[in-house]
Amino acid sequence: MNIKRVVVTGLGALTPIGNNVESYWKGLLQGVSGAAPITRFDAAKYKTRFACELKDYRAEDHFERKEINKMDPCSQYALVVCGEALDGARLDLAREDLDRVGVVWGTGIGGLESLSDTIIDFANDRENPRVSPFFIPKMIADMPAGNISIKYGLRGPNFATVSACASASNALIDATQLIQLGHADVVIAGGSEATITEIGISGFSAMRALSERNEDPQTASRPFDKDRDGFVMGEGAGALILESYEHAQARDAKIYAELIGVGMSADAYHITAPHPEGTGAAAVMANTLRNARIVPKDIDYINVHGTSTPLGDLSEVKAIQRIFGAHAYQLNISATKSMTGHLLGASGAVESIAAILALQHQVIPPTINHFTDDEALDSGMNFTFNRAQPRAVNIALSNTFGFGGHNTSIAYKKWEG
Repeated sequence: MNIKRVVVTGLGALTPIGNNVESYWKGLLQGVSGAAPITRFDAAKYKTRFACELKDYRAEDHFERKEINKMDPCSQYALVVCGEALDGARLDLAREDLDRVGVVWGTGIGGLESLSDTIIDFANDRENPRVSPFFIPKMIADMPAGNISIKYGLRGPNFATVSACASASNALIDATQLIQLGHADVVIAGGSEATITEIGISGFSAMRALSERNEDPQTASRPFDKDRDGFVMGEGAGALILESYEHAQARDAKIYAELIGVGMSADAYHITAPHPEGTGAAAVMANTLRNARIVPKDIDYINVHGTSTPLGDLSEVKAIQRIFGAHAYQLNISATKSMTGHLLGASGAVESIAAILALQHQVIPPTINHFTDDEALDSGMNFTFNRAQPRAVNIALSNTFGFGGHNTSIAYKKWEG
């Protein structure tokens, strides 16, 4: 079988530290924290009163009022980043066979704001219950993918991936395989999430998953620090335009990177906790290396899942040590969630963009907010603490792991063309 090469030709980002790719990358290199007290609602009664919200985002700047009424922010964010990615890719859809342009989009939860607001309104007026006819379309997880295809008239493969925090990476993996097997020439893939709502914060707080460092939110997301106490909720979206190399070459497209390998695995261990020895995380990285036909010493940088939870960070480090052995000490590792917070189902796309830009610019974004070494972690490993580090980067991995034990890893290679 002729397995097609897959390249990245467009990027779009909407994050708590930048509302487009350029500002996102600038924020990463400067070590900007997106965390601050919640402004979306009065959070005074909650254990966690801060998050990484989008800054200066106004739906009215992007959509007509009638469109806003039909779309949850989860879909809005998706359309915003797809617009940037398509513009950057200079993909003239009028010249494309739209039956061969697909969309695969990930979200962990979907339209949570629409769901919670509707239920609250319904419960408050049971005598005269009213539900918007747009309630279901705004809430269901496949609608960002559907809205993207409708806006641009894309008739190729179209579906959603839902695997908690691995959702966007699973979207990228499925998109890659569609292109490799010849089912599409171009796929828009990525993820979006909009869960900074009262019920979202309440739910994750009840699990004791969130940091409670309310007195100093900007330093609350501190992956691999001894005093890490949970993740910081983020929101936003990331989009990548994936194409077969032949298709990109034929239209003389700018290529950001080649996607050379993918991996998936399951912990089969616990609904929220990672395997303490990182068994599933180790398996997914091994699977990616095998799929890419490379060996551990070929990897220069890992953008890790690194959520700032006590168990998760430790298990991922154990997995890296198991797979990479002595080469683990030659890698750069960084957790960009220290800056963006945890974008849940959008994480894999936003962090893939960070890895791709590291390849393009030959700079590793930092893991900020490191204050105290954790004796349980090997201090000989390079976690890229607090400052960006220039280095030669040829191949980078992006790891994302989700509640339920879903693990994904993707390998990107610097484009030499």
